[in-house]
Amino acid sequence: MGRRKVPLSRIENLSTRQVTFAKRRKGLFKKTHELSVLCDAQIGLIIFSSTGKLFQYCTEPSSMEHIIRMYQNASGTQNPANNDQLEAIHGELRMMQKETLNLQSSLQRFTGEDLSSIKFEDLDELEKQLECSLNKVRARKFELLQQQMDDLQMKKKMLQDENDQIYLLIKENEAAWDQHQQVAIVPNTEEHRGVLEQFPFSGEEQPSSVLQLATMPSVFNPYHLLPAQPNLQDLSLQQPQLW
Repeated sequence: MGRRKVPLSRIENLSTRQVTFAKRRKGLFKKTHELSVLCDAQIGLIIFSSTGKLFQYCTEPSSMEHIIRMYQNASGTQNPANNDQLEAIHGELRMMQKETLNLQSSLQRFTGEDLSSIKFEDLDELEKQLECSLNKVRARKFELLQQQMDDLQMKKKMLQDENDQIYLLIKENEAAWDQHQQVAIVPNTEEHRGVLEQFPFSGEEQPSSVLQLATMPSVFNPYHLLPAQPNLQDLSLQQPQLW
């Protein structure tokens, strides 16, 4: 019996289809590598699975981009607009790199790191720029200091006003308290005049209030009470003895 030709069709079983894809892909890559080595051919192979995953093979040392560019040149499918856009992008990239190098060199000059290759005229211009920048920095510094001084002066004035208000309030409270103490402690002169008249005082100055009476030193002799009854012992001495 001869080999029967199997008709090609999509494998319906998902697992079987994935296994078949993996086996055939490896075999295809192997055959492509053998063809590239044996025949010295440049081959680029791109495979997308049913899930969208990319598999590729490229002959070394070439790259897939180089092979695609060769294919576009050989087939005439290369778009000139894309080449112009690519050249414009490369030109802009080169310009940005140049500007970056210039900025780095300028920064090094301002910091004083790389000054060996600068001419005298460039050094003079650099000195003027640094002086101008220094003046701007100082002006900004003085402006901030003035703002801080103004804020401190305003705060000082507010604190002084609060201190004055508190001082006036304390004085008012002290005056009210002193008036209350005078009303509560100092007695009425009419009511206590009789008390002062009961005590005879000798001297030039007479007390005018009970408070002065209490604070005056004792300059007069205390009263001596006379006995209401005569002393019996003295009487016995005065009577004659009968015996």
